[in-house]
Amino acid sequence: MTTLLLVRHGLTAMTGPVLAGWTPGVRLDERGRAQAAAVAGRLAALPLAAVVSSPLDRCVETAESVAAPHSRDAGGAVDKVEIDERFGEVRYGDWTGRPLKELAEEPLWRVVQAHPSAARFPGEDGEAMADAQHRAVAAVRDWNERVAAAHGPDALYAVCSHGDIIKAIVADALGLHLDQFQRIQADPASVTAIRYTELRPFVVRLNDTGGDVAALVPKPDEGDDGKTGSGASDAVVGGGA
Repeated sequence: MTTLLLVRHGLTAMTGPVLAGWTPGVRLDERGRAQAAAVAGRLAALPLAAVVSSPLDRCVETAESVAAPHSRDAGGAVDKVEIDERFGEVRYGDWTGRPLKELAEEPLWRVVQAHPSAARFPGEDGEAMADAQHRAVAAVRDWNERVAAAHGPDALYAVCSHGDIIKAIVADALGLHLDQFQRIQADPASVTAIRYTELRPFVVRLNDTGGDVAALVPKPDEGDDGKTGSGASDAVVGGGA
């Protein structure tokens, strides 16, 4: 029952008005650094087995803040931030670096809003939204297996990624078609928790930007019926306590 914490990077000067995409050198601004420090503080008491990041600077900086309290030197299990390109931002192709207000006038904008599974971004480097989801979900499956093998089935780990990638992973966990992923929100420096079991994923927390996180640590009787292993995949009828 590996638990994944999806952390969106903190704010940058481009976050919001401009589609940063894979633009190189986009780092956290003062607000983003404060957000990264805050989310790191919130997660400091959790027993993170690994911290993984998109290769883009804004994610790496956020991930390094999250990882610091869990380093070997601090008595934790994290040797370093692991980089996995599959958690990188959607490759927006020719849309990269353009203002969102301008992009909203493009015909493709409505496709991205209403039918993202059919959207492929223009240009030689443009990626289909469906392909971005596929690579990100495949990365989650791989890391679930890797972390569980090294740290046990109740291990907890963090991945620092981007808004659309996080939303795509959550949509998969909820069993939603990609065309519904725009109903999900992932704010800067938010935490989303997904617990993966043999039968199904459980979305434990979504777009969380404050409050206690102690309940995210898996318990041996996580199924609430005293079962472990496959029994802990059962959803509690009535919702449980």
